[in-house]
Amino acid sequence: MKIQRFLEHHGVVSNPFAEEDAQTDPVFKDHCISGTYHPAWDKVYGEPGEPATSVVFGEKGAGKTALRLQIVRHLEEFNRVHPQERQFVIEYDDFNPFLDRFREKLPSRRRRPDLMLAEWRLWDHMDAILSLGVTSLVDRVLGQGTHASGTQRPEVERLDHWQRRDLLLLAAAYDRTLAEPIEGRWRRLARTLKFSTLKSQWPLVLGLLVTAAVLAILAAQGAWNQLWSRFPWPYLLVLAGWTPWLWRTWVSFWPAKALQRHCRVIDHRPWAISRLLALLPYREIAGQPLPNKDRTDDRYELLVKFQSVLRSLGYTGIVVLVDRVDEPHLINGASELMRQLIWSMLDNKFLKHPGLGIKLLLPIELGHDVDREERDFYQRARLDKQNMVPSLNWSGEALFDVANARLQACAKDGAQPNIRALLSDSISERRLIDSFRQLRVPRHLFRFLYRLLVAHSNAHTDEQPVWQISPETFESTLAIYLRDQDAFDRGRGAG
Repeated sequence: MKIQRFLEHHGVVSNPFAEEDAQTDPVFKDHCISGTYHPAWDKVYGEPGEPATSVVFGEKGAGKTALRLQIVRHLEEFNRVHPQERQFVIEYDDFNPFLDRFREKLPSRRRRPDLMLAEWRLWDHMDAILSLGVTSLVDRVLGQGTHASGTQRPEVERLDHWQRRDLLLLAAAYDRTLAEPIEGRWRRLARTLKFSTLKSQWPLVLGLLVTAAVLAILAAQGAWNQLWSRFPWPYLLVLAGWTPWLWRTWVSFWPAKALQRHCRVIDHRPWAISRLLALLPYREIAGQPLPNKDRTDDRYELLVKFQSVLRSLGYTGIVVLVDRVDEPHLINGASELMRQLIWSMLDNKFLKHPGLGIKLLLPIELGHDVDREERDFYQRARLDKQNMVPSLNWSGEALFDVANARLQACAKDGAQPNIRALLSDSISERRLIDSFRQLRVPRHLFRFLYRLLVAHSNAHTDEQPVWQISPETFESTLAIYLRDQDAFDRGRGAG
């Protein structure tokens, strides 16, 4: 018997339990994202106009990624309805590029994952977040890239001269894209912002003019043959003419070199960065912060500058979504490595920074590590002030509602299928809810129901179909799945 025929009999046009990952689940994205919520949704999402930090711990399959996608969707709707109170969303969920670049900048003897992550600090997280945010904003200003699709192009006319300078300074330090050379992109950004760089090029013009003038004088006097032996003054004049350019290049190169060394999660090219810094008037960037020291002070100042630019463009806050902490290839789900990566971010000053909301969607293993920490950790993190959800638990009743919501999302017009109609009348609703409670999370629920549909279909033929799943099939499939689930929990199965 075909699964599709069984589902169509109950008014369901496609299998609602075939997908397990919210990232690739069309049923969730198209239907359930705005109607099916975890009971802790309000605590995690908060008030969109006043972004706040939330710290959520949940086991695999509990719906952390689904929460992230729901937050993104709801903030997009909020931004559409409130154009002057928009929230700038940064999805910090792919750590691999930052970890790889960080690793490359360490000596070979410290590149083992545990030794490498022992070097990771809060300012590395801040650099990564600012890089994602600045790159996204530059994409939108230039009207290109995946970040710009479906978003309104910012009105850069709202920015004053100093905010345009700050955005160019941020772009020089943090804008990273593989779509085009960074120098050409930066120059296009300067033109879009109508920020003139001509005044900063006078040392180059002076050097060229002095060189041309000296050559013209030598040609007029016919002194080419005696240039090497009798005329030291031409060299001195040319050197004097190029001295301002050499000084400007020198004072731009060393901050760029320090930036390459101390901004460890981004692949900088010192000469490229120094050329960009040299295009900004020196008197305007002298004393301005750059991520060229091992400290958070400069990063906080740069974050404030980024927020100021965003505020003028209609974004009153920033929401950073941290997810998939266990997936980087250097971590591979190891609890100790995850702890080394994330613990530096649990700093109350950072988590409570004005106008910044950090949504930390963390594996449950880190929740267990929190319980074993000392007093200093709690004083620094102040998790009591961070809207913490200790465990993303699902009750049997909540999972029952999720199953029904997915069936109805895949129903044909006019049909109202429910999970009870698929099962024999002898299976009570209480037994069903108790069974779902044992499955704990939506991913296990979907896997179990998919297996149940397969087991029922394999037990019957198309010539003699049976339209309800028997108690025997239900109980045997549940027993096998719970055994596999227990093996997965102990790290000895695929789940």
